[in-house]
Amino acid sequence: MRALISVSDKTGIVEFAQKLSNLGVEIISTGGTSKVLKDAGIKVIGISEVTGFPECLDGRVKTLHPNIHAGLLAIRSNNEHMKQLRDLNIKTIDIVVVNLYPFKQTILKESVDRQTAIENIDIGGPTMLRSAAKNYQDVAVVVDPKDYDKVIKEIENSKEVSLDTKFYLCSKVFEHTAHYDTLIATYMKKERRDIGLPETFTMTFEKVQDMRYGENPHQKAAFYKEVNKNKGLLASAIQLHGKELSFNNINDTNGALELLKEFDEPTVVGCKHSNPCGVGTANSIYDAYIKAYSADPTSIFGGIVVANREIDKRTAEEINKIFIEIVVAPSYSDEALDILKSKKNIRLLKIENIMTKQDENSYDLKKVAGGILVQTIDSKLLPYGSELKKVTKKQPTEAEMKDLIMAWKIVKHTKSNAITIVKNGQSIGIGPGQVNRIWACKQAIEHAIEYLGKDSLKGACLGSDAYFPFPDCVEAAAESGITAIIQPGGSMNDIKSIEACDKHNMSMLMTDMRHFKH
Repeated sequence: MRALISVSDKTGIVEFAQKLSNLGVEIISTGGTSKVLKDAGIKVIGISEVTGFPECLDGRVKTLHPNIHAGLLAIRSNNEHMKQLRDLNIKTIDIVVVNLYPFKQTILKESVDRQTAIENIDIGGPTMLRSAAKNYQDVAVVVDPKDYDKVIKEIENSKEVSLDTKFYLCSKVFEHTAHYDTLIATYMKKERRDIGLPETFTMTFEKVQDMRYGENPHQKAAFYKEVNKNKGLLASAIQLHGKELSFNNINDTNGALELLKEFDEPTVVGCKHSNPCGVGTANSIYDAYIKAYSADPTSIFGGIVVANREIDKRTAEEINKIFIEIVVAPSYSDEALDILKSKKNIRLLKIENIMTKQDENSYDLKKVAGGILVQTIDSKLLPYGSELKKVTKKQPTEAEMKDLIMAWKIVKHTKSNAITIVKNGQSIGIGPGQVNRIWACKQAIEHAIEYLGKDSLKGACLGSDAYFPFPDCVEAAAESGITAIIQPGGSMNDIKSIEACDKHNMSMLMTDMRHFKH
């Protein structure tokens, strides 16, 4: 039995090769791997001894040779194949242990240049893996050091690797090479930056964790992350306390984080079931939390709190007054951590660079039966280079402008149909996910009245994620005391909404951009 070993990740390879050698397996190896094995006292046959040809082109060509690939691809039960090997004086190779040049590790380095990335594209390795895996019934091919023990135990017990295990190893090979090739293709697309939505769509992800269950207990689930630098994203979070996150925790927290990234000033977002339930901005994170909490103290219970400043002792004490599932922040004071950790079940996440946004060319994916919908992320808040249209006789005040922009930020990240109401840097009413816009408007108004009182609506600002097909939302807003509105515009009935605003001495801005979130 002969094994060909050539690995970039040398984890456990000396011990594995030594055990193979002790079992009577001849070891063929290349380059750096060969040196490591020889230095460990393991007898190694150099690749050039097998090919009869020296490694060349700075090691670019080592294993691309018939003496290697014929030894891998020959079907042992095919008499003609075996006769040809004998005639050509080629020996079979029964085990292949290969993992590939560290392309991923290379592109994740800061400021890596294109040529360095390309030099770390493996050619011979994937070719050997595919040859061996295609002939899996005769060749055991190992790409993952975690499988070394399994292979050794089977050879020790049965003098060979079982067919079931060979097929398992074969399937891992094609997962491995598909992942590797997709990393390269994704890198090339990003380098081009003009690719848009390609004719064929491939992405690759790496598992972060298996989940206890999915959206519901009867569904299986796992969390995977994209292979990139992941700065400021949930996939890069460090969990400081609490049990592992669930499927719904991750989904809901991600939505809250994306909204948080819209704000530069100290801000807290409370989230429940993927919708914001309270948002506050202030001069301190404590005051921002108080605003977010008081906006909807019912919904925030059992919800998620994300903040873009350090959580201090005073804020932690307020958070601990109710049950919160998850707190996310860029940092925590030592006192705040001690306070929050006093609750066993709260999850505490730290995300450095929490305000780092995704690349605007990143993709948003939605799975449908039999297919997938792909779009670039909704990275814009307002159209580039465009001014907000002030379409009413009354113009918004400076204070109203701030609240209108805040309402627009929140409504962008609220499920459609969506209405948000803001006053003095605080969301006071949010109407998400309704099947018509007037219901969303009425819901937002009712929430404000329930938690903050009817007077809270006087002088408040309203945001709508899409245009008003009718003036009914304007009429409802005016009746409640709201004085300013921001909406995309674009309806054939825009003039009716504008006239309704003028009638009630309200101001209205149109953005020429909608933000549906489905």
